[in-house]
Amino acid sequence: MVVDKRHSGPSGQAGPAAVPLYGFQPPVGTPYGLEVSTVEDFFAQHDDWPWNPPRPGRATFHYLIAVTEGELLHDVDHVTQTVGPGQWLWVRPGHAQCWHPPGAARGTFILFEPEVLRPDLARLLAPLTAHQAPAVLSPHPNDIVWLQQTALQLLDEHRALGRRPLDVHHALRRSLLESLLLRLANSPGIVPVGTPTAGTGRADRYGRFLDALELHFRDLHQAADYAELLDCSVRTLSRTARDATGKGVRELIDERRLLEARRLLGGARWDARTVAVHLGFTDPANFGRFFRDRTGLAPAAFAAREAPAHP
Repeated sequence: MVVDKRHSGPSGQAGPAAVPLYGFQPPVGTPYGLEVSTVEDFFAQHDDWPWNPPRPGRATFHYLIAVTEGELLHDVDHVTQTVGPGQWLWVRPGHAQCWHPPGAARGTFILFEPEVLRPDLARLLAPLTAHQAPAVLSPHPNDIVWLQQTALQLLDEHRALGRRPLDVHHALRRSLLESLLLRLANSPGIVPVGTPTAGTGRADRYGRFLDALELHFRDLHQAADYAELLDCSVRTLSRTARDATGKGVRELIDERRLLEARRLLGGARWDARTVAVHLGFTDPANFGRFFRDRTGLAPAAFAAREAPAHP
């Protein structure tokens, strides 16, 4: 893995103690954007990785960990997740994350770039790979053994580099990964694409709204702004959002702004005034009220609470 130090603040200059962004760079000889290891091997081979000491970071690729033994702790967007045997941890691109020492945790560790998935499969897996999908997946009990065995088959094929022609080797790895993800998509809490409750048109519109929100949450803050971008009425967009999430459009916009505020205050160590400007607040006092109403803490108090124990 490499650190992309181009991550910057609102003015285009480096932000204060910016959270590093890690790009995908597997070991030499590993083909395409997929790497498979085990938790114990990965930690043993990367003693300089951001868990020594623990510090936050983001990545441009997916982390997927199947825990088979012990208990793994991992911070995802400033929430400590506990992952037990049979569960899967999924850290998606852009999530702020912080590692804990693995202790006795064991399991298969899969890293892959979004481009590894074929476009038709990527559409089917959109609810699973979405930024807001659950960080911890608890598959149906009937799927647990199958998923673990498939993960081990993927690990075995990954280690079989050189035994088969490279294109066959990669096709096998990608096929195993896609099979595994399609089965994980049946986990509780993941709503399949095209479910009768939403309808294909609304599901597509909601996906387009999320894409637009990710691009414009800093400067567009009203439901009408996004309805105009998507060429639909505010009422239609509101119904789409409620069908998909049970929440209104403005609530989703505010949640995305709050998430970014938490990341910048807690991980990047930006001051409240800089965060307010970055998120489009015209008055830092308004940002302070916005943040306090939703977290119960003033921005400075939240930043102090999230400050790392070690510099």
